Amino acid sequence: MSQYDYDLLVIGSGPGGQRAAIQAAKLGKRAVIVERKPVVGGTWINTGTIPSKTLREAVIYLSGYRLREIYGRSYSVKQDISMSDLLVRTDHVVRHELDVTRHQLQRNRVKLITAEASFIDANTVNLAGVVDGGHRTVTADKIVVGTGTIATRGPDISFDGKRILASDDIPKLDFIPKSMAVVGAGVIGTEYGSMFAALGVRVTLIDKRERLLDFIDTEIVDTLVYHLRENRVTLRLGEEVTAIEAIDTDHGEQVRIHLASGKKLTTEQALYSIGRTGATQKLNLEAVGLKTDDRGRMIVNEHYQTKVPNIYAVGDVIGFPSLASTSMEQGRLAARHAFGVGGEGFPELFPYGIYTIPEISFVGKTEQELTEAGVPYEVGKARYREIARGQIIGDSSGLLKLVFRHGSGELLGVHIIGEGASELVHIGQAVLAFGGNVDYFVDTVFNYPTLAEGYKIAAFDGINRMGSAHDTISVRRMDEGASD
Repeated sequence: MSQYDYDLLVIGSGPGGQRAAIQAAKLGKRAVIVERKPVVGGTWINTGTIPSKTLREAVIYLSGYRLREIYGRSYSVKQDISMSDLLVRTDHVVRHELDVTRHQLQRNRVKLITAEASFIDANTVNLAGVVDGGHRTVTADKIVVGTGTIATRGPDISFDGKRILASDDIPKLDFIPKSMAVVGAGVIGTEYGSMFAALGVRVTLIDKRERLLDFIDTEIVDTLVYHLRENRVTLRLGEEVTAIEAIDTDHGEQVRIHLASGKKLTTEQALYSIGRTGATQKLNLEAVGLKTDDRGRMIVNEHYQTKVPNIYAVGDVIGFPSLASTSMEQGRLAARHAFGVGGEGFPELFPYGIYTIPEISFVGKTEQELTEAGVPYEVGKARYREIARGQIIGDSSGLLKLVFRHGSGELLGVHIIGEGASELVHIGQAVLAFGGNVDYFVDTVFNYPTLAEGYKIAAFDGINRMGSAHDTISVRRMDEGASD
């Protein structure tokens, strides 16, 4: 019999924690998850990933956004859309995901305890009852921290959840404003800003950085900026916010935002979205000699181990890349390493999905990265307006872009903006993972009409751009491309 109550104790029931516990259970270990909230899933299911993406889908459908190219900008499925209209769909999906998650844990015999966890020592955790306020301790051989993050809130800002919001407040809104300022144009801020803009809200995006989403391919971002401006979004880049205050005006309660440049903006709502902070404040990490960085994030090695060998951390609480998909893989790999089971390292090639309107997804290298590294490359592009499926679905401005090594045609990156981008990118991801090149797309037959056909068009476009008989890609294929 083990000297511990459990083989693995996971703190937090988000995607990383769940996958770690289930992996341990599949290895025949006694696994338990401690979750401080009465529902499982953490931010992932309850206030972040699932609610925001479902809200986005409801916005796109009810606003008629996808069909405006065909039926005109005034088209909408429902007039006078309310927040309750949007949240009906969100609530349904959240309930379903909660049920699926609980069933997965039950099926794998992972125990779930509702309590606030904090360290006593490296193998002992104090559990404070959320409901009854009682305390007890449990022990575990291995411990995984997967507490995720919370929205960063400025100390001098009076958040009320109605006029001045953090991103976690959005699923609880009870009305759609006429105007909104988004402070912080990172992924979350830009996603929500584009959603509200699609509903007709006058949105202002404010960020200290000079460029929007600077880790994404420049051409893709330029396309997004064009769409945002078409939806009446005002971009205030290179601007710093000095104060946010709720005010009473002749038009009712509003929010005034002061910028360092002297500008003052007045809107109905302000969304403060300058990033997220690791949810580690209540873990009592000092008891085991662990520290966090200045954003509350835990420090781990390539196996997700902290400097205390039996304590691991996964998911958003360790920072980049902070995606639900990567968190799941981190949890799985951490559990396997904890119990001495071999497993391949974390894949270098993982896709990003940015759920703005329109959506963006990419995998691999950008043009900027290759230029800085001195790698010769060429690009091939396919615009949705060139693809029959793009015309059918009413998306004539989407773009699929391939980046490949000049000469050999080795695929180096795939960048997409437009309908279905986060699904389409996986075709390119697979080719990248197996070291393929643009020949694959030229020689493959895609269903017609589909957006996936864009890969073939982009490949031909790129081959034509190289335009040299000395390249390893055949002249025959260049001639074929010329007729496309």
